[in-house]
Amino acid sequence: MHEMAICESLLLAMEESGRANAFTRVRRVRLEIGRFAGVEIEALRFGFDVVTRGSLAEGAELVIEEVPGRGWCFTCNATVPLDHRLASCPSCGGDRLQPSGGTEITIKDLEVE
Repeated sequence: MHEMAICESLLLAMEESGRANAFTRVRRVRLEIGRFAGVEIEALRFGFDVVTRGSLAEGAELVIEEVPGRGWCFTCNATVPLDHRLASCPSCGGDRLQPSGGTEITIKDLEVE
């Protein structure tokens, strides 16, 4: 399960941050997940609850913000937002787009104590 590996990586990052910044509990985690990251949000939520049991993030609220995809249009040379990978350019209607963003998974911030 891809989402469990993501959750384990998130926990490692939170534990490292806790050691570096002297906090012992994470109350809230805010993630930005790109539309094209290939993440099943409900599976990620489930995995987060499982992986964080007994850790500094146990019971933390997981807030997920979806970030739109982006692509570069070969026709009009613009970087444009994309709803899906095969979308046409919203600026010129061109159909030759190179996806250039929306695959990221980023911890935006943590609320800690």
